[in-house]
Amino acid sequence: MRTFEIVVIAVILAVTAGIIGMKPQRRLDAGMLLILLTALGLHGGLEHVRIQMAPAYAAALGLLMLLGFRLLRQNRRSRPRKSKRLWTSLLLAAVLLLSGISVYASRLLPVFTLPEPTGHYAIGTVARELTDENHDETKGPGGKRKLMINVWYPADPAQTLGKPKEHYPSALGEAISLVFGLPKQLFSHVTGIPTHVTGNVELSAEEASYPVLLFSPGIRSTRFQSMSVIEELVSNGYVVVGIDHPYTSAKVTYTDGDSAYYEPDPEFGTSAELYNHNVKGIAIRAADASFVMDTLEAWNAQDPDGLFQGRLDLSRAGIFGHSYGGATTAEALAQDPRFKAGVSLEGAFWGKVAKTGLKQPFMYMMSGDIAQKLAQTGPQTDPLLFEEFTPDLKSVMARSTADTYFLTVDHYIHQSFTDIALLSPSLFANGLDPVHAVDISRSYVRAFFDQYLKDEPQALLAGPAAAYPEVTFDPAYTHKRQ
Repeated sequence: MRTFEIVVIAVILAVTAGIIGMKPQRRLDAGMLLILLTALGLHGGLEHVRIQMAPAYAAALGLLMLLGFRLLRQNRRSRPRKSKRLWTSLLLAAVLLLSGISVYASRLLPVFTLPEPTGHYAIGTVARELTDENHDETKGPGGKRKLMINVWYPADPAQTLGKPKEHYPSALGEAISLVFGLPKQLFSHVTGIPTHVTGNVELSAEEASYPVLLFSPGIRSTRFQSMSVIEELVSNGYVVVGIDHPYTSAKVTYTDGDSAYYEPDPEFGTSAELYNHNVKGIAIRAADASFVMDTLEAWNAQDPDGLFQGRLDLSRAGIFGHSYGGATTAEALAQDPRFKAGVSLEGAFWGKVAKTGLKQPFMYMMSGDIAQKLAQTGPQTDPLLFEEFTPDLKSVMARSTADTYFLTVDHYIHQSFTDIALLSPSLFANGLDPVHAVDISRSYVRAFFDQYLKDEPQALLAGPAAAYPEVTFDPAYTHKRQ
C-alpha cells in the first residue's frame, strides 16, 4: 500500500476508536473531523484515489457524517446502555470490515514500482501514428490501415534529470480487463504507476547509431504490456518500437481521438477453420511489421522531426513478441529477411514459417504451465493449445538453418511474459518473487539479442544458470548451427 493509503486507514481506525471510547466533546469531534479530512486530502492530492480504496472511502464518509451530526447536535443525551453498546459494536464491525476489504484489495492489486533497468542509458519515447498506403484496413470503417507505435530509445541521463516520468497508460488496464474478463475499473490505478520513461528528449549521442527491435504484443493486449523488458533493452542501447495492431490489440487510440477496438474471432466449426483464420490474421500483423521497417528506413534517410535520421542501425534489426505477437515474430522472420533475429514468447507458428523454418537465429520461450499441459495425454482444453501446434513447432525447429533455442520457464503462466506478476503478485506471480519473475524474461531476451545483434557471446545462452533455476533448455529444439 502507498504511504497515504496507510495513513488513511490508520486515521479511520483512530477516529473510530475516539468516537467509541471517548465522551463526545465538540473540540475533540472537530479535531477528528479535521484530521480525517486532512488525511483524505493528502491521499487524494498526492497519490490520487483508486477503486481498491473505495470501501475505506465509504467508511471515512460515514465517519465524517457522524462527526458532523454530532457537532450539529445542540443537546447531547446519553443513549441507554444496551443501545449504545449495540451501536458501537455495529460501527466498529462496519469500519473494520470496510478497512479490511480496502487493505486486502490494495495488496492484491498494488501500486507497484517497476524494477530498475540495468543499463546506463536513460529512456526516451515518442508516439507516432503511421498510415500504410499500400494496405486497406480489413475491418472497421475501412480506409488505409493505420497503426500506433511508440519508439523507446536511449537517452542521456542528464537529459531526463528532473523531468517527469511517463506512467502506464489506461490502455494497459483495458487490456488486462479483456484478457482476464474482469472490470476495467479494477485496473484504473495503473495510470498512477510511473515508468522510467521520459517523453520527447534527445536520442543519446554516445553511439553513432543503435540496433533496432520491433515488439508485437499479444492478442487483446497493448504495446505497453511488457515495459520491464522494453526498459531493460533500451537502457542497454536498443531502440525498441512497440506496435499496436488494430482489431487484435485491445484498443488502438489514434492522434485524432478515434479508436479501433479488439474484435473477437467468429466461432469456427473445426480446428482447421480456426487455424486458417489465424494464418490470415498473422499475415496482416507480419505485414504491419514489414511496413514499420519500411517507415524506419525512411526515417533513417530523412526523419521529419530529425530525431532518428541516420541514427538507426537497421543492419542489426530484430523482432520479438508475446503470444499472438510471438506468432507475428516467427512469421515476420520468415517473410522479411531484414529481421536478423527474433524471440517468440509463447507464440504459435501460423503461415509460411511452419513450412520453411527460419534462416535467422530464433529463441522460443514457453511457460511451465503450457509445457505441462502439452505433456498430458488426451484432448487439450486450453485455448492456447491446438492440434497443429506441436507438428508446426517440430517443423520450424527442424527446417531452420540458424541457431535455435527452446526454453521452458517453470512457474510461468502464459501472461508471465508481461508485467502481470508485478500487477498482482498474489494472483499472478505463481510462487515466484514478482521482480525475479519479470527479470527472467528481460534477461533472456536481452542476452539473445546481445549475442546475435551485438555479437557479444552470452553465458546465459550456454545452458542452465544458477541465477535462473526455473529455466531449462530443451535439447530437442536447441541447436547451435553457426
